[in-house]
Amino acid sequence: MTHAVTIENDIWRITLQPELGGSVTSGEIRLGDTWQDVMRPSPADIDDPRLSASYPLAPWSNRIRDGVLTFNGRNYQMRRNSVDGTAMHGAAWEYPWKVTAQTAQTVTLTFESTGLYGVNWPWNFSATYTYALEGDTFVWTYSVTNIDEEPFPAGFGSHPYFQRQVAGSTDALLTTHVSAAYALDAGMADAPAGEIRTEADFREQRPLGPGGVDDCFTGRTGKELAHIEWPGAVQLDIAADADLTHAVLYIPVGRDYWAFEPVSHVNNGFALAAAGQADTGIFVLEPGETRTTSFTMRAHGMN
Repeated sequence: MTHAVTIENDIWRITLQPELGGSVTSGEIRLGDTWQDVMRPSPADIDDPRLSASYPLAPWSNRIRDGVLTFNGRNYQMRRNSVDGTAMHGAAWEYPWKVTAQTAQTVTLTFESTGLYGVNWPWNFSATYTYALEGDTFVWTYSVTNIDEEPFPAGFGSHPYFQRQVAGSTDALLTTHVSAAYALDAGMADAPAGEIRTEADFREQRPLGPGGVDDCFTGRTGKELAHIEWPGAVQLDIAADADLTHAVLYIPVGRDYWAFEPVSHVNNGFALAAAGQADTGIFVLEPGETRTTSFTMRAHGMN
C-alpha cells in the first residue's frame, strides 16, 4: 500500500498515490450531502497505475510502433511495455513520484529519471504535474524538462477515466469540439488527419452508446475540448491550453468507465514527425528547456 494524498474543497475531492506512478486514484464531486465518483475509482488493492482514475503520460502519450523511436536520423529501440508490442504511455508512470509541494487544495508531484535503472526513454528528463482545486474547477498543469545534454523530441498528456453513470444517472452524454481525426492502424496513425468516422463523431451531443471507440482527434474548434453531462447529476466542461492540440477518446465495450485524454500529439507521433508530417504535436526540447501546459475540468449543473 502506498501513501495516499488528498486535496479537497466544497465541490471536489481528489485522492492521489504519488508512489504509484504519480496516479490520481479517485476524483469525486459533492452532490448534495454525498461524494460521488465522476472519475473511475481505483481498486482498493491497486498495484498498477493503469487501473487508476488517471496517470501521467510523459514524455510521450499513447503508442510508439514496435517501440522504435526515430529522431534526427537515428533509431532508438524502446522497451515494448504493452501487450500489443508497442512502447506505450510514456516512461514516468512506471516509477514512484515525489510530493514536492502541497496545500489543502493543491499538490505538486515530480519525477526525475536521472539515476534510475530501466527508464524507458533514451534521454534524461524530469516531469512535474500539479493538481489544484479552484472553486468548481479542477486544474491539471504538467511539464516536461530536458535535463540531458542533447535535444530530444517529446510530448505529454494525462489519462483521465470517467464513470459512464454518476449518482444513478443514465449513460453519459458527450460533446467534442474537434474537426478532424486520424485513421488508426492498431491504434496508431500513419497519415495526416481527415474525417471523423461516424462511430467516433460526438460533435453533436449524444450518449456514449454501446459501441467501442479508440480514436485520436485534432482540429480543435476552441479552448473547450469537450462537454460531459451525466443527466440529472452533474456536467463537466473540459478546456485546454493551445499546446494540447490532440485528444484521445477511449470507450471500451461492456465497461462502466471510459476515457477522454487531453494530449499534445497524435498516436505514433514520433514516426510521423520523422517522416516529415506537420502538425503531429510532437515538440523538441533543447537541453535545460521546459514545456508546460494545463487543462481544466469545470463542474456545474449539479443537482
